[in-house]
Amino acid sequence: MTAKQKKGIIRHIPNALTVGRLVLTVVFLGLIVYAPRTGQAKPANLLLGAFVLFVVTGLTDIVDGYLARKFEATSKFGRTVDPLADKFLVCGAFFCFAWVNQPLMACFDFSEITLDIIRWGTAIIIFAREVIVQTLRHIAENRGVQFGAIWSGKLKMFLQSFGIGTVIIGWAYVSRPWGDWVTLIAYTLMVLVTILSGIQSLTRRIK
Repeated sequence: MTAKQKKGIIRHIPNALTVGRLVLTVVFLGLIVYAPRTGQAKPANLLLGAFVLFVVTGLTDIVDGYLARKFEATSKFGRTVDPLADKFLVCGAFFCFAWVNQPLMACFDFSEITLDIIRWGTAIIIFAREVIVQTLRHIAENRGVQFGAIWSGKLKMFLQSFGIGTVIIGWAYVSRPWGDWVTLIAYTLMVLVTILSGIQSLTRRIK
């Protein structure tokens, strides 16, 4: 195999990883939705598998981005689908959590209505922020204006990933009040930074 052929193969790896990430995301979300159907209050093994899938999915995002930059293998497919895969993973996770009534936050004795507001409200805020920012990014880049990630967006992504991990691990293993406190704090910080990130994006120049 010639060097040119090897380079050609390498150039397809980032896109392959993106497609793989979409597949892993579907499996991950499926495990979250299926977990309550096991009949176990804490289906630890299944949720541990979901957590591992979540971590692996996140790592593929880092790897395909690195390879795309290193080998100058960016493509229209990658630029379009890669960010959508990330949004599908994160937004899908929080909507699935809301669907299966997680997190429980039992130590706070919240009413079911309050819990639904927390769960669904969080998912809707995260989804709305992504729709707004992606729309602004599309408009800006069509006008030749750079609309890269800013610090609040990166912090938002970290907190959202931490929040997903917190819900899964708490659901699988933790039955103590401190676990509910960690989840509540994670959700509060995540929502506040998500809103801040959305506001900062709305004030950025797009023309």
